[in-house]
Amino acid sequence: MPDQDTIRAAFSGEVDPETARAAVEATIAGLDRGDVRVAEKVDGDWRVNEWVKEAILLYFRLREMDTFEVGPYEYHDKIPLKTGLADQGIRLVPPGTVRYGAFCEPGVIVMPGFVNIGAYVGSGTMVDTWATVGSCAQIGRDVHLSGGVGIGGVLEPPGARPVIVEDGAFVGSRSIVVEGTIVGEKAVLGANTVLTASTPIIDVTGPEPVEFRGQVPAGAVVVPGTRPKEFPSGTYDLTCALIIGKRTAATDEKTALNDFLRELDVQL
Repeated sequence: MPDQDTIRAAFSGEVDPETARAAVEATIAGLDRGDVRVAEKVDGDWRVNEWVKEAILLYFRLREMDTFEVGPYEYHDKIPLKTGLADQGIRLVPPGTVRYGAFCEPGVIVMPGFVNIGAYVGSGTMVDTWATVGSCAQIGRDVHLSGGVGIGGVLEPPGARPVIVEDGAFVGSRSIVVEGTIVGEKAVLGANTVLTASTPIIDVTGPEPVEFRGQVPAGAVVVPGTRPKEFPSGTYDLTCALIIGKRTAATDEKTALNDFLRELDVQL
């Protein structure tokens, strides 16, 4: 395990960052192998490993700009690309990019998308065309990030929770999930759903609306919505998200799920 105390001392300015170089490099290598994670679930709750984020920020300070070529492509950056993809069982379609310091379990498919440093992507997950997995995002197993999905990066402040998409979730085309929002296990986001930490997520399936913020319940089916708000100049509709259904064991088979979503008029 990398020297957490040295990393924390360097990040706080108690010691020169150069003295923490070995510990920082070891942490980023651990992230790349999947031995270290920015956040992990402990007793049902997500816990942020703040010192790991501090190591990533120190890594940016300590690294020099470099030019490197991959076939016809040239890159000029501080962070190299992830290597050894075949041995790790990762399919990466050009010109998709996975940065060093991101971990993908065997069976991950990255179309021409992007996976940033500190991210963790579980096996069986598809990062579809032009989808982005931001820095430190935690993506579960058997997740589908559809075309153009934007999973935001949360690198600062170090203690802030990253965006988390749990196992089996489906995120529809052009949806955006940012600011540490959690998408629960097997939840479905319809196309163009935007979720921030302050977006009202309203369950409208019961006799009274139930509101969530920052977290989509497991199995929820969510679509974009609006709700009116009074302003001095009049009433205007502001963006929200609506929970209009819930997945069950009976709907989890692919054909059954497709029929269920079609009945709910969910666009993916």
